[in-house]
Amino acid sequence: MTSTIDANVGTDTVPTAARNLVCRGCGATYPLAAQHACYECFGPLEVSYDAEALARVTREQIEAGPQNLWRYAPLLPVGQDPATRVSLNPGCTPLVRGDALAAELGITGPLWVKDDSANPTHSFKDRVVSVALTAAKGFGFTRFACASTGNLANSVAAHAAQAGIPSVVFIPSDLEQGKVLSTAVYGGDVVAIEGSYDDVNRLCSELTETDEFEDTAFVNVNVRPFYAEGSKTLGYEIAEQLGWRLPAQVVIPMASGELLTKVDKAFSELVAIGLVPNTPWKIFGAQSAGCNPIAVALHQDTDVITPVRPTGIAKSLNIGDPAAGLYALEAVRRTGGWMDYADDDEIRAAIRQLARTTGVFAETAGGVTTAVLGKLVAAGKLDPTAETVVLNTGEGLKTLDAVAELVGPTYRVKPSLKAAREAGLLG
Repeated sequence: MTSTIDANVGTDTVPTAARNLVCRGCGATYPLAAQHACYECFGPLEVSYDAEALARVTREQIEAGPQNLWRYAPLLPVGQDPATRVSLNPGCTPLVRGDALAAELGITGPLWVKDDSANPTHSFKDRVVSVALTAAKGFGFTRFACASTGNLANSVAAHAAQAGIPSVVFIPSDLEQGKVLSTAVYGGDVVAIEGSYDDVNRLCSELTETDEFEDTAFVNVNVRPFYAEGSKTLGYEIAEQLGWRLPAQVVIPMASGELLTKVDKAFSELVAIGLVPNTPWKIFGAQSAGCNPIAVALHQDTDVITPVRPTGIAKSLNIGDPAAGLYALEAVRRTGGWMDYADDDEIRAAIRQLARTTGVFAETAGGVTTAVLGKLVAAGKLDPTAETVVLNTGEGLKTLDAVAELVGPTYRVKPSLKAAREAGLLG
């Protein structure tokens, strides 16, 4: 599929500030098309914008928009015309104050949890899928697909069902059962692959080159540049919810590393446009000890990211060969942040700690981020007096197995006052 979006009007009847795709490696430019790799150096492509067009976007224009991510449409490559959107209207998720968590970790500055489990399919993936599939529909694709560790499959299947477009999602066969069921329920095809996510992703890349899948948009392959832009809305929202200013520090879970780079890009864009004051921020990355190639590279002070075979309970972060790892390293180094990782026991403990102190029940990725937050403070890498935002990217109900053996009824009593008194419930 080689269709392109006209740089002046996109798939919409309203102009877009997006102008082209640019290679993050060599800087080569291409039309806004269903293309994800540079023909010159095979580097990844991302969307580039007209600076003058972005500069005309105002806070008032955004605040007058809908209560979902499409309030930021002027800063996105597609969806300027509401009629063109493929969307369950994600976004505008809570920014939860974490005072009790801060106290336990020795943080004295403001601490916030950006809780993206409140999205329609209960993860931040609804943001990237809505943008990617809006682009895909504009390109004329008639089937939606993805390679996924679970949350992305949920979102693609749900958005496809809402749009009335067939879907096929590819997942590792050992995925958490909750994520499998909450994908299959939407009625699309679910293909379980006997291998890791990296094996699944490799197969999907190969499928995009076949005649049988010429009509299919793989959101994180052939329309990946548009998919990635959806992540920026997390950064935009954080800034708007803080009163149009940037936090001093943000802690972000890493799988491919793309989410981290796009939150950093969002902050940079907001400063360049003049929507927020130009204050410094630091980016921190969090990985599971079972899949930590980006963090290890940082600790070893190298740009060589050695692929790993993922293990551990944080399956949504289990990308052993992270496509955006180098760019995540660059963002963290440039802003003066750091990366660390947490093992399974630390992840389980952090899930419970986050729930107990904030009321946010996170999936394992949120446990990773919370555990790493504590490690960063203990190691002196993160300033405990500065305002900090941590990201929870998914709902704990998706990964119940992680804590199933650790929590349950506190008491078991017969239905009588005598039994309740004997159990200690009445003092």
